[in-house]
Amino acid sequence: MSIRIERRAAVLVVTIDRPEARNALDRAMSRALSEAWTQYREDAALRVAVLTGAGEASFCAGADLKEIGDYYRSMSPIERRERGEREPGLGGITRNLDPGKPVIAAINGHCLAGGLELALACDLRVAAEHATFGLPEVRWGLMPGAGGTQRLPRAIPLAVAAEMILTAQPIDARRACEIGLVNRVVPAARLMDEALALARRIASNGPLAVQAARAALYRGLHLPLEEGLRLEQFYAEPLRASEDVQEGLRAFVEKRVPEFTGR
Repeated sequence: MSIRIERRAAVLVVTIDRPEARNALDRAMSRALSEAWTQYREDAALRVAVLTGAGEASFCAGADLKEIGDYYRSMSPIERRERGEREPGLGGITRNLDPGKPVIAAINGHCLAGGLELALACDLRVAAEHATFGLPEVRWGLMPGAGGTQRLPRAIPLAVAAEMILTAQPIDARRACEIGLVNRVVPAARLMDEALALARRIASNGPLAVQAARAALYRGLHLPLEEGLRLEQFYAEPLRASEDVQEGLRAFVEKRVPEFTGR
């Protein structure tokens, strides 16, 4: 299936394992990723996920273009659109599937086309120094169709997003960090250690609080401030009656690390 899944305590590590094809995704791999994200969402013991690619050359080169050509020819645009409105998108989380919990992309090389769109669907991004980022679709007569035209300008300045999309030219990791596309850049040898340390830091926090704060963050992003503040209270109020809050307050008073249960 070319997708590897590993549990490390409260962290799920998902690896796209097709390095001979630059970790390009075929439809079977996208379905496997969808299943992995669904299992992650439903497993209360898992609090954070890390997504990476096998090898050192490529995080993900996007969809397998050999297969996607057959897919385009197999049905009409209307049929494809109707199917796309029901199915999870490329890599499972680019459309119609929200895992509800944080996902960190550990970008170990080229992050191009649908690979960048997959990384953009993650919450945080850590990149190796040699990583590159780009949306080259228009070069081949296509356009980004797995969230690139929508998520990229929400993540970085509009003019920079427009340049990346319309010129199809990639950028390096340092530039990606400068514009806020990635959270940090580290030597390749430290990539997974850094991503896992970040994951463990998040996993040590109250899981209900992390999930509620994440939902409020995204759902309120484009609301007017007053509506966003009401949304924030909608998520904050139930937390105040949770066992986790009581444990957190006790731990603060007792000067110890809280032991959250997700209740």
